[in-house]
Amino acid sequence: MNTPSPTAFAAVDLGATSGRVIVGHVGRDRLDLDEVHRFDNTPVRLPTGLHWDIRGLYRAALDGLRRAAGGGTEIASIGIDSWAVDYGLLDDAGELLGSPFHYRDPRTEPFVEQVRARIGPEELYRITGLQHLPFNTVFQLAADAGSARMAAARTLLMIPDLLSFWLTGAVGAEATNASTTGLFDARTRTWSKELIGAIGLDPHLLPALRRPGDPAGTLLPAARAATGLPAATPVTAVASHDTASAVAAVPATGEDFAYISCGTWSLVGLELTAPVLTDASRAANFTNELGIDDTVRYLRNVMGLWLLSETQRGWQTRGVDTPLPTLLAQAARAEPFAALVDPDDPSFLAPGDMPTRLASACARTGQTLPDSPAGVVRCILESLALAHRQAVRQACELSGRDVKAIHLVGGGSRNTLLCQLTADATGLPVLAGPTEATALGNILVQARARGLVADRAHLRRLVAATQTVRRHLPRGNDPAWAAAAARVGLD
Repeated sequence: MNTPSPTAFAAVDLGATSGRVIVGHVGRDRLDLDEVHRFDNTPVRLPTGLHWDIRGLYRAALDGLRRAAGGGTEIASIGIDSWAVDYGLLDDAGELLGSPFHYRDPRTEPFVEQVRARIGPEELYRITGLQHLPFNTVFQLAADAGSARMAAARTLLMIPDLLSFWLTGAVGAEATNASTTGLFDARTRTWSKELIGAIGLDPHLLPALRRPGDPAGTLLPAARAATGLPAATPVTAVASHDTASAVAAVPATGEDFAYISCGTWSLVGLELTAPVLTDASRAANFTNELGIDDTVRYLRNVMGLWLLSETQRGWQTRGVDTPLPTLLAQAARAEPFAALVDPDDPSFLAPGDMPTRLASACARTGQTLPDSPAGVVRCILESLALAHRQAVRQACELSGRDVKAIHLVGGGSRNTLLCQLTADATGLPVLAGPTEATALGNILVQARARGLVADRAHLRRLVAATQTVRRHLPRGNDPAWAAAAARVGLD
């Protein structure tokens, strides 16, 4: 009997510091990835603030799709995912008004309290279930209110929806990304008319919602010419918030797991069937965002490996450029718990001189930042492990769910020291990988829309059977980790 040839799907996966176009080949017992293009995602500082180079990202996506088409593989579908909260505004002719702001731009700071004065934080959480972050879309829109571009705007599109619009000309709002905006009702899974009215937003700016797996159009002539793909090539709405795609591809066989989608940010939490909208959940700053199949990603954003990458960038400006593998090997031998910080200290959010800010954070708590790069790296990774420990334990307590293991996926899964420290800090096995979980989730949602994957459980079994996962067992020193957590308020 002949085995059908695997079907190929293209994932455009945009992260906060880099992007990639990956072709996935999906068959009955096969799931292979082929990275055809990787590119930097470098923000642009303009007189108006920090912006994404969205046109450059679109050009890079087209280049990747052209390489995918040029490889002789028939592409069955295209899916796009990216980070959350940021958006583009279109005028009545569909032209982009300016460049989308970067969420690290500080323009929202004066407007947070303005929004909270219109609708209190308790009510905001009751409706949206969102973690308070000063760059949430609702606060960005408050900053945009009264601007010339907002006056001219007729459509608001989140970043993946904007790129999909440029490919197809079709307008829509994918639900997992919409759920991060602060304009989405966590209970009804729809746009919240109450919130839209409370902030004075024109409801016609927000497109109709799409769900992961819904069709999102076929390629426009300009996109066909740029990529060499056939006219009938469809674009499929995937779980377009990159974390939603990553969680979809967690290779778990049951429900008793926590996950950490680890890269620029660490998204730490559980997959639930219903949101947790209690006062205790709000006080702990947990978020309820959509995953595939209307699941809830109950999680907290932790600052993540941004601390490490921005520290390395700071050292490079001072002429110190030690390769990361060398730093990690040295950090593994460095003194444990020499200094610790809370990774979510607001001073760490903006780009800039991270080594100096780490030293200042240590000084505020009566500590001294180690004077060696290896010691600083050890400080960062132990601090992240402690934040992971706190978030997992609080998520379980607030939701009533017990877990037996942590799946750590994304680029951070390559950092074996962080994985081991997380296992040690939490006292739970850490299953590290796959690295390209976001692209896998993107591709497999497309495959499910084509009938090649039956359901979420089948999707995860396919990931578990075909991708490399490394197991890190806790080494059993909980009293030391408990004492370390208490030092920086992460207990």
